[in-house]
Formats: sequence, C-alpha cells, structure tokens
Amino acid sequence: MPVAWPASPFRRPDGTLLVTTSIALAQKALNVRRDGRVAMLFSDPTGSGDSSPVQIFIRGTAVCPPELVTSPAGLEEYWSMLFWRQPSSRAYTLPGIRLLTDWYYIRMLITVTPQSVAERPAGSATRPGQALPPGSSELAESWKRADEAGLAGARELAGYRTAVLAAREADGGIALARVVPQPVDGGYAVATEGDTVLASGPASLLVHRHNDRLARVRFALVRGQITPSAAAGDWLFTPDRLVRPAGSPLRFLLDSRASAARYLHKRGLERPPVPWDAYRVLARNPADRGPG
Repeated sequence: MPVAWPASPFRRPDGTLLVTTSIALAQKALNVRRDGRVAMLFSDPTGSGDSSPVQIFIRGTAVCPPELVTSPAGLEEYWSMLFWRQPSSRAYTLPGIRLLTDWYYIRMLITVTPQSVAERPAGSATRPGQALPPGSSELAESWKRADEAGLAGARELAGYRTAVLAAREADGGIALARVVPQPVDGGYAVATEGDTVLASGPASLLVHRHNDRLARVRFALVRGQITPSAAAGDWLFTPDRLVRPAGSPLRFLLDSRASAARYLHKRGLERPPVPWDAYRVLARNPADRGPG
C-alpha cells in the first residue's frame, strides 16, 4: 500500500538522499525492503524560513540494508542537521532520560536515488470539483456528520486544511499530491493535478503539522482505497483504518521503547549500546555542522 509518512532527508554530495529511521518506527525501512519504488513530496515550508517555495516532487528508488547504526561517526552532518532543526530532540541525549530514548539512536539507513524531479506551484492543493467553500458552516457540518457516521479519520482530517494523498500512478509508480479532501457519502472526495494519472487501489491520506522548530508534532494517517467517482469529484477515497501516534509524550516514549525491543527480539539481536558522549557533542553545538 502506498503510504505517506513524515521524514527528514539529508542530501549527500552524490545527489542521493539519506533518510534514517529508528527500529522503533521501522515501517519505512520494511516498506522499502518490500518495494524499492518511492516518492518524496516537499510541499510544506514550515520551519524552512521560506514562506512560499515551490513544491518539489521526487520519484526514485530506495535501498535499506539490514545493518543497525548506533554511532554518529560518518553521519555528523546529518545529526547536526536534526539537532539544529529540532532543538527539542537534543533532550534525548540527557542522562536523566536516556533509559527511555536509546531506541531513537538505533537507526537504519535508507538511501533514495532520485530518478525524476518536478516542480509544482507554491502552496498548491487540488480541490475536488464539488468542494464546499473552506471555512464554511456547510463544510463544518459535513465533517461533523462524517464523524458521527463513524467514517475513519473524519475527526482528524477535519482539523487540517490540506492532506497528502499517496496512491499508485497508472504506470505503477508512487503518486504524491497535496489535496483538499472533503467528506461525501462513503468516503472523501479528492482530486489531483491534471497531469497525474492514478490507478484504482490502495491509498492513504496523511495530515501533519509542527511549529517552526519541528516541535509540537501532530499527524495522523488514514488508509483505504481510491476509485474514480464522477459523483464525488475526481476520486473517491474510501477509508478503512486510522493510524496515529500515541497521545502523550511519555506514552510515545514508552511505546517506542517497547517497539524497539520487539524488533530486536524478533531478529534475535542484543540491544546495542549507544555512544552518548558523541551525540552530546553534536547536540551541544549543532550549528557548527548544521545548515545556517
């Protein structure tokens, strides 16, 4: 199933993009190992310092070796970038919290090799042909009815102006588009750019937000099926499952630690040690190597 998920890529000198993921949040790595066709959409400038950059859509292939990486050696620029962009993550290196956060530094490396790059207008999001006006009382009432009817993800989607749709293109590649989903009978109406030719089948909708320092992160993923529908607009997204992270920060830490333990146990691996001193050096002075 095509799944959109937040990521923090780092561009290497050879033009490839590095994405890492913790073993506690291993789904990105597992998906890549199952099918290396990937796409990336840069469509939200929050935290970039640029209020209206163009959107960038990348299609390519990805690989993720099974090795686990716990040391920042050779990845100093990457970790400096993360610590600089997200100051709150520096707290994960503090002695008092390390027992709950070692999973964060047990990583798998995903290398994305771009095959095509396309620009889209800044801030663009495609609305279905029969969309209700944003902010209207009719739209608010429509979302309320969808939630009361038990439509998966209605409450979460209603709190966001746009979402990212992930689906298959007709040629089998991954399509990503920022869309404006709206509730209709049986699901959500969505539309894509005119040059995007989708295929019916599994799809997902991601909503995501954070502040300029990548803190107060909130996101949810709705999984389902997409089919063409003249009545709903361009396409009808029929949801079947809502995926979202744990509510409180402490619950997230506890759940992540347990998830990391399950990953290691399933593969018969010992929990590797984390070189905390090396990370503390980078966390104290992230601007030395991070973007300025």
